Amino acid sequence: MNIVKKITGIVSTLCLMTLLGSSYSAISGSAYDMVVAPDGSGDYTSIQAAIDACKSFPDKRICIFIKNGIYHEKVRVPSWNNKLSLIGESVEKTIITWDDHFKKINRGRNSTFLTYTLLVEGDDFYAENLTVENTAGPVGQAVALHVEGDRCTFKHCRLLGYQDTLYAAGQHSRQYYDSCYIEGTTDFIFGAATVVFNRCTIHSKSNSFITAASTPEGRPFGYVFLYCRLTAEQGVDKVFLGRPWRDFAGVAFLHCEMGNHIVPQGWDNWSSPQREKTVYYAEYGNTGPGSNTIKRVPWSHQLSGREAKKYNLQFIFRSCDPAEPPVEVWTTGR
Repeated sequence: MNIVKKITGIVSTLCLMTLLGSSYSAISGSAYDMVVAPDGSGDYTSIQAAIDACKSFPDKRICIFIKNGIYHEKVRVPSWNNKLSLIGESVEKTIITWDDHFKKINRGRNSTFLTYTLLVEGDDFYAENLTVENTAGPVGQAVALHVEGDRCTFKHCRLLGYQDTLYAAGQHSRQYYDSCYIEGTTDFIFGAATVVFNRCTIHSKSNSFITAASTPEGRPFGYVFLYCRLTAEQGVDKVFLGRPWRDFAGVAFLHCEMGNHIVPQGWDNWSSPQREKTVYYAEYGNTGPGSNTIKRVPWSHQLSGREAKKYNLQFIFRSCDPAEPPVEVWTTGR
């Protein structure tokens, strides 16, 4: 090839990228709207600065690439920043971290909800290859990720904390976690949203409770765990699958591998026997030493094969709105 033509071709490619108004990631070979890098090699050095620069209520998805680094930030994705994607360079090295906790916030009985490291209020949010952590330690309520937006997806992410790690909030919120790692101590997955955890690792760091759902009355699904692995720290041997934060809590585990840290009774009523009549705790096709249902509390449910077929994304996340993007679209960040 003529050297002049070769150089011309390279220059043309770079010019095209400039004209498109997008930053370019050599790592993935894809164009992004913005790049965040702590060393100043991107468009912004902080994630929040990039979010703040995004167009409100965009017509098409805005994608921000976040280079490896430790981002000491308390990050908020407001409701007007919908259709936003945050893509990390690698899940192990792209870390958003903060250390707020209930006593540190000290704003009364609702302080828990202000302790987040990452707050997502915008609809159609998508995150991939990110670690979100709250490093406050075992000091009480300390949220890492707080999600209230609808149609929010997290793929290959790590959520690290102790008590209240993931607040899956919003009674009208639907959330999807695919191939994620979530760890904590007490009630470390809690809230009112309809959520599917697919092929996730759920890791208990102390003897306590995994879920504390507050599913609204009349909702057919609350938290659904599909093909997940339930693991625990060494020495942890008394963990409950869940307890009801509110009367109509709904949680189901299907085709999950449960370690021997799961107690035989499985579920707890949070010292509220009356809730045994209203909660819906279900299991189907699980494996591992913690999956034995012989000694499960009598008010839990063992699903039939026919009932279990309803636990699929299309049915769980179904909507009557014809303008809504299909499940196949929003769960893949397109």
